[in-house]
Amino acid sequence: MSDPLKITIPDIGDFDSVDVIEVLIVSGEPVQAEDPLITLESDKATMDVPSPATGRITEVMVAVGDKVSQGSLVALLDPAEMDVAEITTVEGMPQAQPTEAAATPAIEAVPQSALSPGRPETATQSPTQPATPPSTLPPPLESGQQRPHASPAVRRFARELGADLSQINGTGARERILQDDVRQFIKAALIRPASDSRPMEGAGIPPMPEVDFSRWGPIDTKPISRIQRLSGRYLHRAWLNIPHVTHHDDADITELESFRQSLKQDKTHSGTRITILSFLMRAVVSALKAFPTFNASLSPDGESLILKQYFHIGIAVDTDNGLVVPVIRDVDGKGIVQLAEELAEISARARDGKLKPGEMQGGCMSISSLGGIGGTAFTPIVNAPEVAILGVTRSRMTPVWDGTEFQPRLMLPLDLSYDHRVVDGAQAARFMAFLSAALEDARRLLL
Repeated sequence: MSDPLKITIPDIGDFDSVDVIEVLIVSGEPVQAEDPLITLESDKATMDVPSPATGRITEVMVAVGDKVSQGSLVALLDPAEMDVAEITTVEGMPQAQPTEAAATPAIEAVPQSALSPGRPETATQSPTQPATPPSTLPPPLESGQQRPHASPAVRRFARELGADLSQINGTGARERILQDDVRQFIKAALIRPASDSRPMEGAGIPPMPEVDFSRWGPIDTKPISRIQRLSGRYLHRAWLNIPHVTHHDDADITELESFRQSLKQDKTHSGTRITILSFLMRAVVSALKAFPTFNASLSPDGESLILKQYFHIGIAVDTDNGLVVPVIRDVDGKGIVQLAEELAEISARARDGKLKPGEMQGGCMSISSLGGIGGTAFTPIVNAPEVAILGVTRSRMTPVWDGTEFQPRLMLPLDLSYDHRVVDGAQAARFMAFLSAALEDARRLLL
């Protein structure tokens, strides 16, 4: 028997101690290269640690609740002991190749490992192996009871659907749990009557009742991505804990748009896509310098403000699996063209699921732009621990009275949501007036 391979925690960014929230392997279990072994969770993201090679796990060195850092030992792997037939099939079916990006979480900040999940079949598809849907749930897994027998791919599938493997009866060889077993379990859960005995959730708010939508017609069940689950919890927490107020205003960007169009025609910058967002970042930094309260975070005890002397701006990026907010650093020291180039590069990596955890941390204020899609106004949720977020929708040509007649002006709708514990209405109005003035005269961005 060859010496076992030591699997350790890779570079996970600027983290000293990260919680282990899931252990997806057991001793003696076969794994393939890139199969997720454990799941880690930091304050703003989760990430999977993959197997570096194909083999058999000989010993698991971590447990749920442990804290690990770069270099911590995860497990021992014997690559020589693996049966080729066993790693290529599971119960006679091809083993699904994992597609999640490992150790690169996303957004709230949230996990980038969820940006490329394998798409499971929907609950309405015919199972490949007959299984009787359970009419009642099996008893919960007791302490000391054996861990459910399932492949890493099935564990990931159950995790995406929110199914507890300990309550599922496996129909595969040696009671191994298959994807069809998970589907049948979810089907049975959907048709169970709603229970009113569940405890109240979050600040005394009662949970939403369960509804059997299949009573009114055919339905499909599609799991939401991990980034949506994580960002959903994060946004819910922010909405419950932060007293939100949103201030709406318009900025006249007629001259700014003319200047932007001239940059597009300049051959020097012809290869760079310069958008209004680059100007917005510089304008927001100018406003943060003029109103330091907005460039702050409330201390955990709520008794003081932590004023920041740096200017990092988070940009919400729409991806196929949800919203992520990469942070562009030191915006005050970069020009419009440089910001445009950096914005294009980091947005592309966000959509490809290649952001590192540290690239989604440390923002002073965030910008959420719907200008490329549409809308007239909305209420963005503050990206805590920041105290404000700027929403932007599509600019529109509007007749504006100049004192003698109406003039066609290009107006940009702006929406500022802020934490009312830190910012009051008068401060928000002044901040928006300053921001609008900066956008109306691009020369102010040089001040």
